[in-house]
Amino acid sequence: SPRKTVESVESVILAARAAHPAWGPRKLRAYLLQQGESGLPCTSTIGSILKRCGQIDPQEAIKHRAYQSFAMERPNQLWQMDFKGYFRLEAGGHCHPLSVLDDHSRFALGLHACANETHRTVQPVITLIFRKYGLPERMLMDNGAPWGHNKLHPYTALTVWLIRLGIQISHGREYHPETQGKVERFHRTLKLELLSQRAFATLPECQTEFDVWLTMYNQERPHEALGLQPPISSYEASTREFPESLPPIVYATGDQVRKVDVSGRISFGNHVYRVGKAFRHQPVAIRPSGEGTYDVFYCAQRIGSLDVRH
Repeated sequence: SPRKTVESVESVILAARAAHPAWGPRKLRAYLLQQGESGLPCTSTIGSILKRCGQIDPQEAIKHRAYQSFAMERPNQLWQMDFKGYFRLEAGGHCHPLSVLDDHSRFALGLHACANETHRTVQPVITLIFRKYGLPERMLMDNGAPWGHNKLHPYTALTVWLIRLGIQISHGREYHPETQGKVERFHRTLKLELLSQRAFATLPECQTEFDVWLTMYNQERPHEALGLQPPISSYEASTREFPESLPPIVYATGDQVRKVDVSGRISFGNHVYRVGKAFRHQPVAIRPSGEGTYDVFYCAQRIGSLDVRH
């Protein structure tokens, strides 16, 4: 009967809401359509059903408006990387979730439960991601460890390794987390849909749940900025394969090459300049940029400038 049909549709909607309590009417409708459900009402009607059944707080609904933001034109032009704030584990210690997100597609390339935020922990994790998805053209991260110290010293051993792989490095503006808006938004979603729902005992338990949630996020969860399609619909792996051995450093004919000393300095034009301890024992190239001024490059990345007029 028609009454039974309405009730069955409502039960499908409420079951989907129970499985994904943080999703609103638009996401639920798009998700159910992807799952092959037919006869669904419009988004506003689904919203009315959820409100009538006490599933939507009107004040909370105001906070979740659809929005548009700038994105790269194609996958792997830019990856955003950041740690979400750590949380305590019931068995002791902490979990530091590390996320890597493709800017164009919002596809989450990795979500890893790390014990700390050190170079030694992070590099093997990123290596696994590179082996699976290839190399991006550029990576954006904040100025914190392990990929930066501060605005004046933005490079570390980890970022030097990334540059050596042929990846351009960018750092967000200090005290402006919106520079990495997409990965910040991803972290809010992670907290709302997973971390706030339960406690975790150990890192392996975290990683198991992260993997399950990440599969759902990438392959099923409708994304507002992608026309309510899941991120996997807009992502494809990079054609730049990860090299198991670091490529040689080669500079152009005419470059003036200097080797950075153990204290992070180079000599040029009878003066000593600080380049940064992250580049110690590495060759850098010096190229004219103007009258008495020069740019300093490590591989293809400009890492500083020199002014010999003073």
